[in-house]
Amino acid sequence: MLDISARTAYNQDHDLFRDTVRQVFDTALVPHLDRFEEEGLVDRAFWRACGEAGMLCPTVPEEFGGLGLDFGFNCVVAEELAYVGSSAGITLQSDITVGYFENYGSDAQKRHYLPRMVSGECITAIAMTEPGTGSDLQAIKTTARKDGNEYVINGSKTYITNGQLADTVIVVAKTDPTLGGKGISLILVDAATVGFKRGRNLDKVGQHSADTSELFFEDVRVPATNLLGEEGRGFAYLMSKLPQERLSIAVSAQASAQRAFDEAVKFTKERKAFGQTVFEFQNTKFTLADLKSQLQVGWAHLDWAIRRHVAGELTTAEASAAKQWHTEMQGRVCDAALQLHGGAGYMNEYPIARLWRDARVTRIFGGTNEIMKEVVSRSI
Repeated sequence: MLDISARTAYNQDHDLFRDTVRQVFDTALVPHLDRFEEEGLVDRAFWRACGEAGMLCPTVPEEFGGLGLDFGFNCVVAEELAYVGSSAGITLQSDITVGYFENYGSDAQKRHYLPRMVSGECITAIAMTEPGTGSDLQAIKTTARKDGNEYVINGSKTYITNGQLADTVIVVAKTDPTLGGKGISLILVDAATVGFKRGRNLDKVGQHSADTSELFFEDVRVPATNLLGEEGRGFAYLMSKLPQERLSIAVSAQASAQRAFDEAVKFTKERKAFGQTVFEFQNTKFTLADLKSQLQVGWAHLDWAIRRHVAGELTTAEASAAKQWHTEMQGRVCDAALQLHGGAGYMNEYPIARLWRDARVTRIFGGTNEIMKEVVSRSI
């Protein structure tokens, strides 16, 4: 269990909410972790359980079915989800996609989608990455051509989280290919739309229970009212949401690193070698001491970043630095923790194996850590 006694980002309301989150995860998630990993996705029953407990999209205003809470409540969910070792896509919905509806959606779009996103009835995804385009979003090839009162979408996307389950996808497409970034728009596509197809659930190194898919759009026709925000403003919208997305990744990375450390402490104190526990060897104690120091620094910095974001003050450079530092630290901690397990660490029956596998991609998604350094350097 995460120790929150020294945390500074939260108040009593957050702590009470955390108790609810833990109870829901204990019944609706933890007993099913292995099955979700084997099946390659989490089932809709889990989404509905989270929705019923108010754990999905807690920032949504009450008039649209939400609780109207601050982003700290999102962070509580993200921490607890990462600590139990799950890669379920609920944080994508709560921390990333819902913001586009809240800030850029029309009143009709908000009333149609937000209550269903809060309840877990509507699962969402955002389709940015393409087979030939990753961090350079201005180079996407997917197009959305205006035809009367409709958009006709053609193209393909890949590495899309929630791709297999998504009921609605925010598609990043070029409405005017001649304008570069200024020609990008966001358009909503419901899964039942003719011409929309899901590809395979991709076989990843880790995060097996996070369904990650290819998506295809072949002459997909949607009403012009499916435009999210203004035409040509899509790239600006995406950039405005990056700080929260990258903070969310940092939050999950920190909690996952803490779980890896806790597993290493538990294992080394139980495992014996040469007449003593593995923990009693100086190398073990010094390694764990170093990891604990990194985690202490990480939690202090994370609380600072959460407080700044809730106050509306976290900059893109600060969020990028947080994403880069916390995911790099997560990698170091998970790797060292696995090493302290010896051969057992390479066995999938031990939690550390899953934590180690799942950690690797955090330095890639949400913008690679190389891109994070580029973003931070521009603020110097």
